[in-house]
Amino acid sequence: MIDINKKVKYTINVLFIAVVGYLTFRILFQNREISDILKELHRADKVWLAFGALAVFCFIAGESVIIKYMLWLFKEKVPFLRCLKYSFIGFFYSYITPSSSGGQPAQMIYMKKDGIYYGYSSLIMLVIAVVYKAVLVLMGLFFYIFYHGFVVRHVGDYIWLVYLGFVLNIAYIALLLVVCLKPLWSRKMGIKAINLLVRLHIIHANKSEKMIARLTRIFDNYVKASTYIRDNLRSLFTITFFTVLQRLALFMLTWIVYKAYGLHGHSFMQIVALQVIIGIAVEMLPLPGAAGITEACFIKFFEGIFAIELISPAILLNRGLSFYAVIIIGGLVTLFTHLLNIKKYGKDTDKEKQTQELEEATVAQIPKSDKDK
Repeated sequence: MIDINKKVKYTINVLFIAVVGYLTFRILFQNREISDILKELHRADKVWLAFGALAVFCFIAGESVIIKYMLWLFKEKVPFLRCLKYSFIGFFYSYITPSSSGGQPAQMIYMKKDGIYYGYSSLIMLVIAVVYKAVLVLMGLFFYIFYHGFVVRHVGDYIWLVYLGFVLNIAYIALLLVVCLKPLWSRKMGIKAINLLVRLHIIHANKSEKMIARLTRIFDNYVKASTYIRDNLRSLFTITFFTVLQRLALFMLTWIVYKAYGLHGHSFMQIVALQVIIGIAVEMLPLPGAAGITEACFIKFFEGIFAIELISPAILLNRGLSFYAVIIIGGLVTLFTHLLNIKKYGKDTDKEKQTQELEEATVAQIPKSDKDK
């Protein structure tokens, strides 16, 4: 299902995350006994931590709700647990690849295995990607404007990273919107880019025709996808509402950890504001899971929020619940699903042929708009 080169890259990324996690742990708890660390972790209220675990699950499940909702729009009856499976797989690959680039392609592959057309899954993933990033940017702008003094005071010298994050996120959204709203023009530019790479001898001429044909099939789907999105704005508003709730479920985790230690003095909105700004700053950086830089931002942004002796366990609990636990559970879900697919389909299947047949079949499979029904 995944070629050897990608497996090697994923393994390297996981090792990178593990090494960064270990180094971060040693830096945070240098010259500290394990028993002391456990005592600090044990101080946290277990009820609040259970609430935090629930919030992370709601974050994962929030995407599952959106996937199920969109499949329902396409008259596809898919159980919620299967949609939850796609979400765990997506977040697993997103967390182990730079800039979260591997999540959605993996989801589309596993959806295809379950008989969901690429035409549907590509549209679903495109809409989710645009809305997911757009909600982050809008939340970031809201908190930066209305909590400007508070944010700037706690961000300090890292403000350049926040500005860079805004630029990268907005550029990414713009690119997705161009692909979505101007697919024919995007296809033309894509073909020109392939021809240029051939002239520069970066791509072999024999492979260019195959790549152009594949690109054409994909953008034929986006042509119909763009029409569907324009004619179904009501559905888009519903997806945006679900995404806001999904994002908020994760961003509130730091506030939950804050309350777990019985701290007070800063409001829910203030703490969420800083966590949103961290998301703006790190999500588009080309690091698997934004490992290392996320912890550095947490220390800088929250050093005046948490007591000095609690900042380290707060990071450990926050990242443990929102990142490492998701990687472990998502990895197990991915492995279990992969083994089931091997049992069902066997190891040797003509994947390229299946992909081409599905892509060709789904050019006409994007459902009609509400106006045409």
